[in-house]
Amino acid sequence: MNSRHLSPETVQTATATPTLTSRLPAVGTTVFSRMSALAHEHGAVNLGQGFPDFACDPQLPEMVADAMRAGFNQYPLMSGAPVLRQAIANKIAAIYGHQYHADTDITVTCGATQALTTAILCAVHPGDEVIVIEPAYDSYLPAIELAGGVPVTVSMTLGEQGYAVPWDQVQASVTANTRMILINTPHNPTGAVLREADLQALADIVRGTSVLILSDEVYEHMVYDGARHESVCRHPELAARAFVVSSFGKTYHVTGWKIGYVAAPAALMTEFRKVHQYNVFTVNTPMQHGIAAYMADPAPYLELPAFYQRKRDLFRNGLQGSRFTLLPADGTYFQCVRYDGISDMGEAQFAQWLTTEVKVAAIPVSAFYRQGKESGIVRFCFAKKDDTLALALERLARI
Repeated sequence: MNSRHLSPETVQTATATPTLTSRLPAVGTTVFSRMSALAHEHGAVNLGQGFPDFACDPQLPEMVADAMRAGFNQYPLMSGAPVLRQAIANKIAAIYGHQYHADTDITVTCGATQALTTAILCAVHPGDEVIVIEPAYDSYLPAIELAGGVPVTVSMTLGEQGYAVPWDQVQASVTANTRMILINTPHNPTGAVLREADLQALADIVRGTSVLILSDEVYEHMVYDGARHESVCRHPELAARAFVVSSFGKTYHVTGWKIGYVAAPAALMTEFRKVHQYNVFTVNTPMQHGIAAYMADPAPYLELPAFYQRKRDLFRNGLQGSRFTLLPADGTYFQCVRYDGISDMGEAQFAQWLTTEVKVAAIPVSAFYRQGKESGIVRFCFAKKDDTLALALERLARI
C-alpha cells in the first residue's frame, strides 16, 4: 500500500521503532567488561577479569591443526565427539572414581557458562526455587530468571579461616518448591574450596528429596597446599542427582576456545541434551579432537595445582608488606583482599580508583551479590605472567 493513501496516524504507527519488554531488566554490562575497558583506557595492569595473559602449551593448537588437516571439520555428534567424551569419562573415573558412560552421561558444551545455563533451563520450571550461594558467578541468577525460576540466595560467612557455606542456612532455605541447589567449588570469587564435610552436609540436606545439584567445578585442578578437589563425582549419593560442569578453557589456558563439558546420570542428561541441541547444537569439531588427543597425557592437569600455587604464593608474598589484608586463597586463581587499612570507599569506587590512579584493575566482590553486599573486599586474578604480577605488585606496594 502506498503511504499517500494512509492517514498521518497510520504512517506514524507503521514506522515506529518496535520496543521490547526486557527478559532481564536488571542486567546491564557486566562488571568484568566495564573494568577491563577501564583498565585498557588507563593502561592499568588487568588483574580483574579471570583469564591468563600467557600462552597455552604450543602442542595443543598443533593437535587442533592436525585434526583440521585430518578432515575433522564438519558437524560432530550433537553430544560431542565420541573420542572426547570417552576421554572425559576416563579422566573422571581415574581421578574421582566415578564411572560415567561416555555415550549417555557426558555432553561437550560451548564453554562452562553454556553448560550451566542449559542445565538450569532443562531442569527449572516457572516458580521453581534455586538456592544459590553468594557471592556467586554472575551468570547464575540471569539463567535462573530466564527459566522462570526463583533465586533464593544464601550468603557465605567470613571468618579467620576464610569464606564458608552456612549449611544450616541452606537447610532452612529448602522448601517444597526447591528444585535445585547450585554450588561452586573451588569458588569464584572467594577462592574457598568445599571439603568432604561440606559434601556430607549437602547430602544430608537433599537426602529423601527430589532436589537436584548443579556443581560448577571449572577450577577443579586449582586446589592448593596438598588438598584434593572434593568433586561431587566423588560422592555417589550426590552424583546420582547432579549436573557436574567443568571447563577446558580454565584447565588448558584457552578461555577463548569456549569448550567445556557436563557429566550427569543418563536420565538427567537426556533432558539436558534436549535443550542443548537447540541452543547450541554442537561444539567446534577440530578443537574437540585436538583436546581429546592432548588428554592422552594427564600431566598438564595433574601439574596444574603446583603451577598455580607458585603464582598464588608469589602474589601473596608480594602483598605481605602492603596495606592490604590477605584472605585465604585455597583454590581457583583469585586472591581476595580487604582494603580497610587503605580507604573507606565503597568497593566499586575503590576498584575504579585502583584502576585509574594505581593502574591495577581489580573486581569488587560486591558485584557477585544480588543486592550488592559491601564488605570492603576486592578480587585480584593471579593467572598472569610473572612479569605482569611483578609490575602489579610494584604499583600496589606504593599505596
